[in-house]
Amino acid sequence: MNRDEITGLILAGGLGRRMGGADKGLQVLRGRAMIEWVIDRLRLQVGTLLINANQNLETYRSFGLPVVEDEIGGYCGPLAGLHAGLRRCATPWLVTSPCDSPFLPMDLVERLGAAATASGAELAVAKTGGRTHPVFALARRRVLDSLAQYLGAGGRKIDAWYAALPVAEVAFDDEADAFANINTRDELRAADQ
Repeated sequence: MNRDEITGLILAGGLGRRMGGADKGLQVLRGRAMIEWVIDRLRLQVGTLLINANQNLETYRSFGLPVVEDEIGGYCGPLAGLHAGLRRCATPWLVTSPCDSPFLPMDLVERLGAAATASGAELAVAKTGGRTHPVFALARRRVLDSLAQYLGAGGRKIDAWYAALPVAEVAFDDEADAFANINTRDELRAADQ
């Protein structure tokens, strides 16, 4: 799979409830906004990169990337961000990563892509141990209609939507720490050490 066939989408559209309402992507980690760490790692793996955000839009645009807002109102979670990204995506594939996982694997797209291609799956999702990481996913652009129908029917649970599609789960046990996300101020302080 050629990186030019893949659009990257950084999910930064949440409310940051566990961070006290702060915009997680803009929280400073080791002198830089968390989203900058994600941009640097994901940019090397894709042809095009987008940010999904619903607040602080001008600040997110200052990183020099297109910003897409949820088209479904009410902060409906990562599926709303994925929906917005797929609608904007001009490539056959879209890979997602959250803005609060600054140490994502440098081979994320390569491994997800290999699994999706080998299995013919519509989605490839990262997994460590017995836990899937559904916001680290590579999706074929053509799943947009399925997702739009699911969201239109009131569905919001990412795992429930994935269950209706052919999905390849990709083991990243060798890089389990790369999927750590920073949700609270205490976790941010610990990661800053």
